[in-house]
Amino acid sequence: MPKMKTHKGSQKRFKRTGSGKLKRSHAYTSHMFAHKSQKQKRKLRKTALVSAGDYKRIKAMLPK
Repeated sequence: MPKMKTHKGSQKRFKRTGSGKLKRSHAYTSHMFAHKSQKQKRKLRKTALVSAGDYKRIKAMLPK
């Protein structure tokens, strides 16, 4: 059985935390900031954890 290959698109989008959870960045952060509130822009800066429903699927793309 050959080694599992890392999904390179996922590798660029997700990082592991110290405890092994997966963190992600928010969507809606690339352009059109004029109509977004300062509160929304501030909250989009922070990273978020991958939800429980997506965790298994994303973990399979990142074998390490």
